[in-house]
Amino acid sequence: MKGKKIILGISGSIAAYKAAVLTRLLVKEGAEVKVIMTESAKDFITPLTLSTLSRNPVLSRFVKNEAGEWNNHVDLGLWADALVIAPASANTLAKMAHGECDNLLLAVYLSARCPVFVAPAMDLDMLQHPSTKNNIKLLQGYGNHAIAPGHGELASGLVGTGRMAEPEEIVAHLTQFFNEKKKLSGKLALVTAGPTHEALDPVRFIGNNSSGKMGFAIAEALADAGANVTLVTGPTHLTLQHPHIEIKNVTSAADMYEACKEVFPTTDIAVYSAAVADYRPATQADQKIKKTDNDLTLQLVKTHDIAAELGKQKKSGQFIVGFALETENEEQNALKKIKAKNFDLIVLNSLNDKGAGFAHDTNKIKLIDKKGEVFEFSLKNKKEVAIDIVNAIVQRYA
Repeated sequence: MKGKKIILGISGSIAAYKAAVLTRLLVKEGAEVKVIMTESAKDFITPLTLSTLSRNPVLSRFVKNEAGEWNNHVDLGLWADALVIAPASANTLAKMAHGECDNLLLAVYLSARCPVFVAPAMDLDMLQHPSTKNNIKLLQGYGNHAIAPGHGELASGLVGTGRMAEPEEIVAHLTQFFNEKKKLSGKLALVTAGPTHEALDPVRFIGNNSSGKMGFAIAEALADAGANVTLVTGPTHLTLQHPHIEIKNVTSAADMYEACKEVFPTTDIAVYSAAVADYRPATQADQKIKKTDNDLTLQLVKTHDIAAELGKQKKSGQFIVGFALETENEEQNALKKIKAKNFDLIVLNSLNDKGAGFAHDTNKIKLIDKKGEVFEFSLKNKKEVAIDIVNAIVQRYA
């Protein structure tokens, strides 16, 4: 935690008293802490206590003073290595889940590019209410981290789950997170993403429905694990800003091959998640092809098999992950690809699984290694799937 910049957000909950201990522990671990409180949080703990422990002024309003200076939520969101909201009340969780922005803490949350952690704190029935459970699920689906509440006596006098995790648990959670991020530090990674478009004429192309979401999520997860990533992506509406990711935009399979061929020799880890077209038109018309009364026949030729061709160039110490999208004989076909393309690991998608494959925000995968061992995962948000894939890479490569 030494040198980490942490924003501690405190919302209105009796558990706010624990924020004093949490602040002290974070500072003791070497973190720089800035505290943001909602107005209702001040009913449970004073800003003076937290400013003394954090050694920074406590923020709660946009306006700093009568001179018109203000607390810039964008700058705060960019400053932090992590945003930790503890306690996170049911009200604050609901606002975060649905993009409401009526206080400084929520504005910083919506501006933050860093990992976000929430530590819910409320009575057991509030926590179990379907709307609260759905809000937490939504937040996790956005890529946020939920630190599970504990079981015990609650402020209401009831006994059950709802107590905010103890400050020591929260610090341990953050420490583990930052330590795991370093496991690929100094490694160079190549990720391909999205479709390729093979031009027929100036306005038409052959392509597919890949959105690029899975590849972008993998690139971000690798970068969060410490790797320096080159993301080679076909046409997609997605954007990504990360200090350890360089994006190369390409259009065709030939473009993608050339971009990958340039980077691959110095790459430690390669993940081929792009849906590269297998064929392209043999010729590309200079002008738009006009419709006639006759049928149109296209001659198609094979594109570069990027994974196979780079697999032949694989050197000792390089780790390659491929993807297989199958509709039948899924595992057998995936195993054939591992051998044919010199993969160390393959990610198997089946279009027979609801919620998996192209365009969805979710995915359901199996991981198969060179030994033929199969590891099956449940349907998850693609950001969570990306973390599972990167964890598998870390286990086998690092």
